[in-house]
Amino acid sequence: MTDLIVLQAKSYLPHIPLTVISQGAEAIVFETSVHPYCSKPSLRNQSKFIIKYRPPKPYRHPKIDASLTKSRTIGEAKFMALLARNGIPSPSLIAADFPHGIIWMEQLGGKLPNGEPSSLKNWLWYLERTNNASECVSEQVENICRQVGILIAHLHMSDMVHGDLTTSNIILEDGKPYLIDFGLSSYSSMAEDKAVDLYVMERAVLSTHSVYAEKYNFWILEGYLEAQRSSGDGKRSRNALVDTLRKLDDVRLRGRKRSMLG
Repeated sequence: MTDLIVLQAKSYLPHIPLTVISQGAEAIVFETSVHPYCSKPSLRNQSKFIIKYRPPKPYRHPKIDASLTKSRTIGEAKFMALLARNGIPSPSLIAADFPHGIIWMEQLGGKLPNGEPSSLKNWLWYLERTNNASECVSEQVENICRQVGILIAHLHMSDMVHGDLTTSNIILEDGKPYLIDFGLSSYSSMAEDKAVDLYVMERAVLSTHSVYAEKYNFWILEGYLEAQRSSGDGKRSRNALVDTLRKLDDVRLRGRKRSMLG
């Protein structure tokens, strides 16, 4: 199936070298060395770029599928553009082909010493596998986790919700976290939606970094609180934060009940 999807992508991107780096339920992600508009790209002096491709879904009616692909690609591209406008660290949008479900963007991060991409998940795993406990909860790790919390807070203060906050969807570049993958993202001022975002992140940390999850989650939430409290938006910001934290407690309780009921 992957070979067929690659052939489909190549038909829309002729003469563009494509290397598959990940595949999910909605899209396949390629790496390429070609910029769509210039032979000598200046974007952070990059030589590699990312192409995200939403392939057709054979189980949907072709017209419905085409409409969904186009609208979701437009929605994701608009979300990325708004992130950039609001100064929220994320990949720069380079180009898009909405009817064919293609988004061309900046590639962030590099490789860890073990050759893995520098996502927050891979970085924490690398530390956990190659270092002692003190290194895994070092000042550097605390600083990164707090930065992640600050990043999420800035997202939420812009009334934007990621929808799939995990340590896989945060990339580290030069010690700074960036958000990626906005296929499930949306706009919302509701405390419930922001609380669910935070809860998804908590559960992701717990499931992938269970030994140190309590500290990681504490630091992430501390960063979140710090950014919200220092936003300069006064009473409105404080009330929004209180509402979000109250909803977060509710979401946690619902999650525990579901776990108990199986």
